[in-house]
Amino acid sequence: MTVLVNILDFISNNVLQDPPVLLGLIAMIGLIVQKKPVAEIVKGSMSAAFGMVILTAGVNMLTGVVSAINTAVQTKMGVSVAKGLSDATFTADYGGAVGMAMFLALIIHLLIARFTPIKSIFLTGHMLWWVPFVIVAGGVEGGLRGPVLIVISAILAALYFSIAPWIMRKYVWAATGDDSFLIGHPTTILSLVSGFVAKHFGNKKNSTEDLNVPKSLSFFREISISGGLVMFLVDIVVGLIAPALVPKGGNLFMVALNAGLSFGGGLLILLYGVRLLVNQIIPAFQGISEKLVPGAKPAFDIPILFNYKPNAVIIGFISAFITSTILVLIANTTNVFGVLIVPMVITSFFEMGGAAIIGEGQGGVRGAVIGTAVASFIMIALVGLSAAMMGDTIRNWILIFGGNDLSLWAMISKLLSTLLGGF
Repeated sequence: MTVLVNILDFISNNVLQDPPVLLGLIAMIGLIVQKKPVAEIVKGSMSAAFGMVILTAGVNMLTGVVSAINTAVQTKMGVSVAKGLSDATFTADYGGAVGMAMFLALIIHLLIARFTPIKSIFLTGHMLWWVPFVIVAGGVEGGLRGPVLIVISAILAALYFSIAPWIMRKYVWAATGDDSFLIGHPTTILSLVSGFVAKHFGNKKNSTEDLNVPKSLSFFREISISGGLVMFLVDIVVGLIAPALVPKGGNLFMVALNAGLSFGGGLLILLYGVRLLVNQIIPAFQGISEKLVPGAKPAFDIPILFNYKPNAVIIGFISAFITSTILVLIANTTNVFGVLIVPMVITSFFEMGGAAIIGEGQGGVRGAVIGTAVASFIMIALVGLSAAMMGDTIRNWILIFGGNDLSLWAMISKLLSTLLGGF
């Protein structure tokens, strides 16, 4: 029994939470199942891992720029948010429950893919941890403990891993023109809202990628340049409002300039990693799909989408950031949630970037703008309500990374756990 626990612990900490290793292993298994030559197996699995390493490096660069803005705004507002990606006390007390729920959820998830019409395989490594993390937190808030907490959390997490990518598949395929993959990321609720609104109020004829830009401004067509310039301006505005953005003795212009350059460079790195990963993992995954889980499609992290409609990402970020910041100011002024919330910079870029691409696929430029603006109302409602409901567990974490599926499923978990009577 101890050996089994050690093996599960090793897989949890050293495989499932290590995206490059996870994707490399999946590519290797897929190529082995297809009986590819050894040289091709080594090349394909290593290239998939390299692609994920590069993609992650790009994401980390983007997150670093965005996090600096978040920290400055929190300091200005006097909001105390725990450092790191989780509330330390909750993780110390319930990290084991999260790990066990994750393992059980993956087994149920694969059974769903094998024996039901829902053919998605969730491959976003870090979300394999964070989805059970928020669901377990919701269960604890609702009074669950012990084996019941683990089982209920595992079932809910498995349902999320399976259903969330599947229900937005047609939106993803319409936006990309590629039905070989799905999206496994907590943008689902925001993207569904954006796509629905865009379909009814947008105009497909005017694509974000065909914007009529004067020749002298053609550089705006490059996502790295337009994204860098947008982040430069955002940093200037935030720095004027929240001086903590600028280190002591520093200069706002130079801080903003370096933030813009880092953001643009991060986008270039991210997109290169996306292309390398997709070129290797999808052909390799066909072996798993054909032999082990017939008809299954891989569900990837949201940056995979950014390569298809890069202009929509920036447009959606601007629309979501402006709309949601106004809503944050209104919510805090009226104290509607009873919790002080901060501007949702990270969610506005990543989740709303994906939502903008879905909106663009349904309604062009207008769909991307209107879709993300409307979805921003949902984003703020979700983060406010979930922060209010998670006061004894992960409130600090949810204030930074919520406003999306993670908030929604944390609340679903709490409500269901409360109905079960707090066993």
